[in-house]
Amino acid sequence: MDYYDLIIVGAGPAGSTLAWALRHSGKRVLVLDKQPFPRDKTCAGWVTPAVLDSLDIDPEDYCAQHTLQPIRRFRIGMMGQPAVENDHGDVVSYGIRRCEFDHYLLSRVDADCKLDTAVTSLQRDDRHWLVNERWRTPLLVGAGGHFCPVARLLGDGPGRHETVVAAKEVEFQLSPQQAEDCAARGDTPELWFCRDLKGYAWIFRKGRYLNIGLGREDNHKLSEHLARFVADMQADGRIPADLPGRFKGHAYLLYDHAERPLLDDGVLLVGDAAGLAYTQSGEGIRPAVESSLLAAEVLRLAPDASARSLQPYGEAIAERFGTRSLQRHDGWQLPDWVRTSLAGRLMRSHWFTRKVVTEKWFLHQQVPPLALASQGR
Repeated sequence: MDYYDLIIVGAGPAGSTLAWALRHSGKRVLVLDKQPFPRDKTCAGWVTPAVLDSLDIDPEDYCAQHTLQPIRRFRIGMMGQPAVENDHGDVVSYGIRRCEFDHYLLSRVDADCKLDTAVTSLQRDDRHWLVNERWRTPLLVGAGGHFCPVARLLGDGPGRHETVVAAKEVEFQLSPQQAEDCAARGDTPELWFCRDLKGYAWIFRKGRYLNIGLGREDNHKLSEHLARFVADMQADGRIPADLPGRFKGHAYLLYDHAERPLLDDGVLLVGDAAGLAYTQSGEGIRPAVESSLLAAEVLRLAPDASARSLQPYGEAIAERFGTRSLQRHDGWQLPDWVRTSLAGRLMRSHWFTRKVVTEKWFLHQQVPPLALASQGR
């Protein structure tokens, strides 16, 4: 039976970042994922310069072999209204393909990795976990997304009392004719808010690829909202008339609405498994990366895997992302003061859509990159 100081369940951005950040810690780490890599991961997929800085990624180096779409503008509107386009001048974000980005992050990990390997059993023995009756560890790290099996060990588990965001999206390579017919531009993602302000849709062109999707705070009539949006965008020429394949569904939690604990004796959650997606945008890559970097700092110093030793991680998350109990509200993307008859007017304002929607809610430009003492370097 193999022993590890910690086992990370999930090899996406959260799991691979944690393993990468611990590469000089002297800890023996195992990363498990139920899928082989590279794997298909449909996602609108953008990362800000702050994320690349935190991960020590040189954009020029990355784009030499991977899709990296510079973003300088955003086109924002409410469904049924004209859109507002804002030019930010400089590059404010980058479009990535998750199948490439996640594989790239995992390729930098020098820990043991077992891919295409599902977690089939978790047993507690004294102060250790036995995983799949094969690996033994004092600490399990859940990094496997909303339905991560490690998250089921904490509280009531995922999905029982939580408001879940449901989304459907598709990503495909444009044919030459589709590329010519598609009015959406690569450097200008489009965000279209639902009329009831309980979700939004997007159109995101990344080089030769196009991503289209819609997410809402619940799955009530999600397919109807999506079908109506797609039909409207096709009629306007924003997207091709012939979309291939099916839209794929996924779910995640927004930070202010998540109720699952972040840690317990021998258990710690990062990324979407912890419910850390930004409340106003649903974006989860930056919270996944930053939560894992914060976890790595704590794990370097923790004398054991007890909840008491891991508690500084919970405190670091609250300091970085805010205290959930103090900022919870009923709305999803938009605060209550926006959910009024003024919403339509605000969404036609260049100042509001740029300074509030884009720069604050989606790009979090007011939050500097996470700077840690070691950061695995």
